[in-house]
Amino acid sequence: MTKFTRQSGSPLARREMLRSFVGGSLMMPALLSEMLHAGQTDSGPKKDAGDPLAPREPHFAAKAKRVIFVFSNGGVSHMDAFDPKPELFKADGKKTGTGGGLSNQQRVLLRPLWDFKPGGQCGTMVSDLFPYLRDQMDDVCLIRSMNGNDNEHYNATLGMHTGSFFFSRPSIGSWVSYGLGTENQDLPSFIALAPQMPYAGTQIFNNDFLPAYHQGVRVVGGAEPIANLKPRGHAKGLQELELSLADVMNNRHLDSRVADSDLSARVRSFETAFHMQTGAPEAFDVNQEDDRTLALYGLKRGQNEGFGWQCLVARRLAERGVRFIELVDGSSSKNWDQHADMAEHAYHAKNIDQPLAGLLVDLKARGMLEDTLVVWTTEFGRTPGVDGTKGRGHHSACFSSWLAGAGVKGGMTYGSTDEIGATVAEDKVHVHDFHATILHLMGLDHERLTYRYGGRDYRLTDVHGNVVKAILS
Repeated sequence: MTKFTRQSGSPLARREMLRSFVGGSLMMPALLSEMLHAGQTDSGPKKDAGDPLAPREPHFAAKAKRVIFVFSNGGVSHMDAFDPKPELFKADGKKTGTGGGLSNQQRVLLRPLWDFKPGGQCGTMVSDLFPYLRDQMDDVCLIRSMNGNDNEHYNATLGMHTGSFFFSRPSIGSWVSYGLGTENQDLPSFIALAPQMPYAGTQIFNNDFLPAYHQGVRVVGGAEPIANLKPRGHAKGLQELELSLADVMNNRHLDSRVADSDLSARVRSFETAFHMQTGAPEAFDVNQEDDRTLALYGLKRGQNEGFGWQCLVARRLAERGVRFIELVDGSSSKNWDQHADMAEHAYHAKNIDQPLAGLLVDLKARGMLEDTLVVWTTEFGRTPGVDGTKGRGHHSACFSSWLAGAGVKGGMTYGSTDEIGATVAEDKVHVHDFHATILHLMGLDHERLTYRYGGRDYRLTDVHGNVVKAILS
């Protein structure tokens, strides 16, 4: 049941609102009485014990309370960014045979365009693409042995978000929302900061067969980060009255259809939308931050878009109890997919390097990195062999991802690839294992987090997945 409040924050009694706005109304006495008493008990407003987004206890004690999931769209080259390959430098221009996801024809090997240097006290090697992030590697667990199932952008992006490479399934953010609910009823449990849509489109934040209140809410930035968020043409009190009437009628309708989760979700979405009119604008207003914080993310005062804005808003949403926040880096038309010229990686790296490093620094300074899990990934890596004249092709056989924060061992690398970055050489981490580990850090057993649909129990990891225990603190 929606709980209306005065601007001062004290509860606004329904009686007071109704007497102010509908005195002398011709509404049916029974409906008026129901509105007057809805949500009331002897001790005050009733809390809806059946709220599907109310915070839920995890399966076991969790290290992380929330996730910030960063997705770089297009396929970031592991051997140019996070996986140093001295032999690939030496083999530049030589031809290699088949294997490791390479095509059957002979391919000329292409040396990385950037040098690698040790970062932090741990000495993790990171290329000059990411000088800011390299300085934060003491807090980062770098996985160099990621593995996926598909070399096509759409399928690989779908798999990284849903665990399914070929069929639509709920996204990981929706699964986390379903498992844990949210700590802030004024904001959605799952928000996707996605100015541009990546490959796989809205499926990256889709609830699919999970109840609709677990779908991610897309935020685009700019003057109006969420379309139609500001009420138009209605006084606040009148809007509250209309919603109160709709709430009573909706719940009457719902009472006779208790198994209709879509209807329940629609009712819940109206309540969330109303609360967001107050909670969301404040959360997205980064001008409340001081100059030092804005500079940390590479932002200018008044800026309300760009990847730095996404990162700072992610921190603000995390502070306010949003359970899962995704940041999308790149669109389906302008991204990390450099077939023609690998030098273009520099543009995309510069766009995210300082903001990502700033996010880690900011979270740590505020004591939030202890219970916030930051994840960075891409859909696959790139081939060690040249594609075209100066580019690299798609490569799901191996790539790099990283995690930082709650429950993760910082300052370490896990897994390795062969001498040219073509295959996993040690400690393979499949996408299903990656998902199982993220859920584990949130206190969720990936084998127990299930939803019955179409006569079977589904889960994010399907029938696969193992928690990568070696990276857990």
